[in-house]
Formats: sequence, structure tokens, C-alpha cells
Amino acid sequence: MQTLKLNDTTDTAFSFKPKSKGIIPKGLMLLAVIIIIVILAVIVAIVFYNGIGVISWKFVTHAPEQGMTAGGIFPAIFGTVALVILMVIFGVPIGVMTAIYLQEYTRPDSKITQLIRIGINNLAGVPSIVFGLFGLGFFIGFIGAGIDKAFYPPGRPVWGQPALIWAALTMALLTLPVVIVATEEALRTIPRELKEASYALGATKLQTIRRIILPQAMPGILTGTILAISRGAGDVAPIMFTGVAYYLSYLPHKLSDQFMQLGYHVYVMATQSPDVEKTKPILYGTVLVLLVLTFLLNIVAIFIRSKIRNKRVGQ
Repeated sequence: MQTLKLNDTTDTAFSFKPKSKGIIPKGLMLLAVIIIIVILAVIVAIVFYNGIGVISWKFVTHAPEQGMTAGGIFPAIFGTVALVILMVIFGVPIGVMTAIYLQEYTRPDSKITQLIRIGINNLAGVPSIVFGLFGLGFFIGFIGAGIDKAFYPPGRPVWGQPALIWAALTMALLTLPVVIVATEEALRTIPRELKEASYALGATKLQTIRRIILPQAMPGILTGTILAISRGAGDVAPIMFTGVAYYLSYLPHKLSDQFMQLGYHVYVMATQSPDVEKTKPILYGTVLVLLVLTFLLNIVAIFIRSKIRNKRVGQ
């Protein structure tokens, strides 16, 4: 009998090369991260260098003066905070309930679920200026004008005009997909055993959602809230038609009042100021305050999320 032997070529054909360590992909990703960090650092440094000189107690506590070439920006700070708070109050609960409905009450292959998801995806891709036009036509022209017609005598409109509540509702609609997606991702990470144990102990679906699912998903919900705050505090296009004002000498004290906002205030000073060079320091100071305010709102939400997460881990 002859013994069959595999030659060197055959051995080479059936051998396996060691897996690549992925040095090139890792290097490219690290380079991308470094570029993003450098760009962010440069932007923050430029804003800080040009704006820190005008930051003072008067600047953050007084209203603009002398055609916005002097004074402060307190009405814009107040309006931005009020807008963000109302946006969170209106938008986050609806986004959370929508995500819970999609995850707990519908089947993934049902037509209703598919239609809702198509709507959410399309809503996320709509330009922000379109939300402003929608808010102008629906909230102001339809709902606000209808309220005035039903409850107020003809004359000066009360609700059928740009107002804080309509701007907040428009921004809530804009940030709704962010909250829904973040909440859904948080709901998917909850172990199925927890829900099954709750049902086995006799809890209803509503009790399980309230006592098991929501507490477990709260860090993810707050993540969506943080993303919504970051976008809502700086986006200008949706509120240009629905409530923001060029200049106000008073603070909004009713939901039907107009308001000033930091992002729009920056836009006004950069494009419509009679003396751009004179207002440039105030412009950079306003941008710096907007960045700090956004960071503070995010830090508060991150702190709450961290406390909830630590409390859940310690249980």
C-alpha cells in the first residue's frame, strides 16, 4: 500500500492565518475621536476667549439696553430655561408612553407598530424649519385661533398668536423621536425574567410597568431627556414662527406671552445689529452663557440619572 502524503502546497491551502488585530480600524476610529475633540476644544476656546470679558453679574441679571449694544441678557436666559422646562414636561411623558406602548402592548410585526415606527422615522428626518411652519399653522392658526373664537370676544388675539406654550409644544414635537428611541433602547435591556417574576406574583401589566419597568428604564429615559435638552436649548428655527421675540422689556409671566431666547438672540445680534463690531463681545458672551446653561442642564440630568442608577445597583 502507498501512503498518501499532503504536500506543502496542500498544507498551506488548509492552514488558517491568524486573525488581524484590527490596528487600522482602531487607529482610524481613534483619529476620528481626536479630531472631534480638537474641533470641540477649539470652538469652546474661541468662544471663551472672546466672551469671558463681558461676563458679569449685570450681564446675566439685566435686560438689553441701547439697542442691544449694552446691558445684559437675563430675559433671554429666563426664556430659554422656561422653554426647555415646558418642552420636557410636554414631550418626555408622551415619548415614554409611546415607547412603552410599542414595546409592551403591540407585536413587532403588526401593521400598527410598523406605521408608528414609519411615522417616528419620518418625524426624525423632517427639517426643523418645517416644525416651525407646522406650529404656526396648527398650534397658532388652528388651536389658538379656535380657543380665541370660542372663549374670547373678537379683537386682540390671546392664544391665536406666537406664545411660549406654542413654541414649547413645537420643540416637544421636534425632540419626540429622540425620547422614544432612547426609551425603547432602555426597555429592551430590561431582563425578561423580572417581568415574568412580577406577573408570577400576581401583578397586572400596569403595576409591572409602574413598579418594575419604569424604574429599570429610568436611566435610559433620562438619557433621552438629556439629548432633548441639548437640542431644544439651541435650536432656533422652530421657535422663530411660534413664540420668540426680537426684544422684550418684560419677562413672560403667562403661557400666552412671547419670550426671548439665547439662540435667537445670538442670531439677531449677528445678522440684524446696527453695529456688528460693537455687539461682537456681547455676541460671544451670549454664546458662552448658552453653552454653560446647556452644560448645567445636562449635568443636572446626568446627576439625577447617576443617582437613580446607583440606587438601582445598590438594591
